Amino acid sequence: MRTLEADVAIIGSGPSGLAAAAQASEDGAEVVVFEKANVSGGAANMGMGPLGIGTKQQMDMMVDIDLETAFKEFMEYTHWRSDARLVKKYFENSGDTIRWLEESCGVEFAGAYKYFPKSNATWHIVAVNGGIGRNGGAIMNKGMRDYATENGAQFLMETPAKKILTDEEGKVCGVVGTDASGEDVQCNCKAVVIATGGAGDNPQMIKERTGYTYKENMFNFAIPGLKGDGIRMAEEVGAGSTAMNVEMIYLLPESDMGPDCIPAVFMQPNLMVNKLGKRFINEEEMQNTTFTGNAISFQKDAVGFSIIDTKIAKYYMKKGVDVANFVHHPDDVSDLMDAIESSIEKGNPDIVKADTIEELAEKCGIDAEQLVETVDEYNEMCDSADTLFYKPQKYMKPIEKGPFYAGLFRPGAYGTLGGIKVDEDMHVLTAEWEKIPGLFAAGTDTCTIYGDSYMFLLPGNTMGYCINTGRFAGAGAAEYAQDED
Repeated sequence: MRTLEADVAIIGSGPSGLAAAAQASEDGAEVVVFEKANVSGGAANMGMGPLGIGTKQQMDMMVDIDLETAFKEFMEYTHWRSDARLVKKYFENSGDTIRWLEESCGVEFAGAYKYFPKSNATWHIVAVNGGIGRNGGAIMNKGMRDYATENGAQFLMETPAKKILTDEEGKVCGVVGTDASGEDVQCNCKAVVIATGGAGDNPQMIKERTGYTYKENMFNFAIPGLKGDGIRMAEEVGAGSTAMNVEMIYLLPESDMGPDCIPAVFMQPNLMVNKLGKRFINEEEMQNTTFTGNAISFQKDAVGFSIIDTKIAKYYMKKGVDVANFVHHPDDVSDLMDAIESSIEKGNPDIVKADTIEELAEKCGIDAEQLVETVDEYNEMCDSADTLFYKPQKYMKPIEKGPFYAGLFRPGAYGTLGGIKVDEDMHVLTAEWEKIPGLFAAGTDTCTIYGDSYMFLLPGNTMGYCINTGRFAGAGAAEYAQDED
């Protein structure tokens, strides 16, 4: 067994682990990071940026949101079913964290943006080649890792942690992992930060703790290696458990990363029905992926069908989409029909084409008689008003001209949320609310602040929570270790 000495050992190097490593090493602690994968960043490498409130970017872009407004909106949204002290601490530090990322970690931001029209401009998009692009999260993660390394942090890649050690007094005293060669590695330390990113790649834990069945009624991102290891290790040393949830979204499972015109068009406020052939949502809400994912998960077989006809398809191809969000916002969708036909030819189950409404219903497994009745009723309301769910008239487009197309949306999630009980300083707590000496946790493993639904009206929340709580945990672990000297 190889043995190392450190003040703080960190398990995981996603955004929360990287932030913890960067902050703890900045505060003078000797840091060792155990990472299962061969790269850092985890799921956040696919992200675009964190939440910030009261930032220079918002001031420059004349964004009118302050701490009090954001806090009140958040707590009302969650009906106060969240840790108000943690939410307040996170929000009031979020602006400083954006500044820290810029000044200490060398991260450049393109600005502060909304995700969709009804949201707030809290999403601080990391600049990609000086502008806006996907995967800016990877650039941000590299900046935090480089800063931590400059401060002396040591990263053990392909070395998954498997056990947290405690002494006879119940204090944390080390971490044991196994490196790529199969040799055990023990890091003796005074404090540990768990930041393993949840259990998105553990269908059994998802089923047991959330009730969802992977690839039946939940098509979550399953980043390899996110097995809930940190949650398990925390519980083994006495941590209390919290209810686990998912960061609900909705998606076309086989099309989300394909030609952008397909998800962009089918996510428009088109007619949306369930397998019973009935509408179940005001389709104006489809840009809010949390609301729509919630609604779809409540339907028969957890599927929703976004329906357009040929006339609507040509409208989008000529004029562009009616509503843009920040992820699916192509300037030009004139390739829509080619992309749909190619997708169908390849056997993509997300897209269905039929010459009649009855045939579309049969192919989709929808009640045909009810779907015909729904389409007729919907078309009549297109000439007057949506008296069912009050969708704005500008989005009411009749379904009349074949061929007809359906996009089959399923509930998805960026991953799991919660599992480890913590206080607002990210100390890990027992079921009796007592601190486990020297044990801290951050990020997705601890995130229970959203109640039953992710707060998408303040975009950037999950990445913002990960980085800010990582900093809290890193600072707390470094202080604890120094006090133990």
